[in-house]
Amino acid sequence: MPQTTPEHDERIASMTFSSVYPHYVTKIEKKGRTRKELHAVIAWLTGFDDRQIQKHIDEKSTFKEFFRQATLNGNSHLITGVICGYRVEEIENPVTRQVRYLDKLVDELAKGKKMEKILCGGEGTESLKERPADTRQTPRRKPRGFCG
Repeated sequence: MPQTTPEHDERIASMTFSSVYPHYVTKIEKKGRTRKELHAVIAWLTGFDDRQIQKHIDEKSTFKEFFRQATLNGNSHLITGVICGYRVEEIENPVTRQVRYLDKLVDELAKGKKMEKILCGGEGTESLKERPADTRQTPRRKPRGFCG
């Protein structure tokens, strides 16, 4: 897998969250997912609530500023897989890696994965559940490409 270049990392860091957010919304809504679910994914990764997400959109925060203010989830290192031609866990630049974490979570949401699997055990998904969880104990192996 290729490594990112310093120029690539700077370009990613200087992109604004507000310029990418509409693409996230379009991508997930096209696949039948909701903004509420998108915000749950963003909140899980960053600790931001809806008001803080909107503030970053309104203020046109760069990804560098966005992630500097975030409280990254302690399980974010469990996000693995390839996104935009890069293996997420091998990206050395912290901001680029964090942006790709977010991209990967949004991709998994758009692919129809269950919120509980996307968010590494379902933390923060209680309000999204529409039916009781399956209580059967079945062996599970970790799916490749996301927290699972």
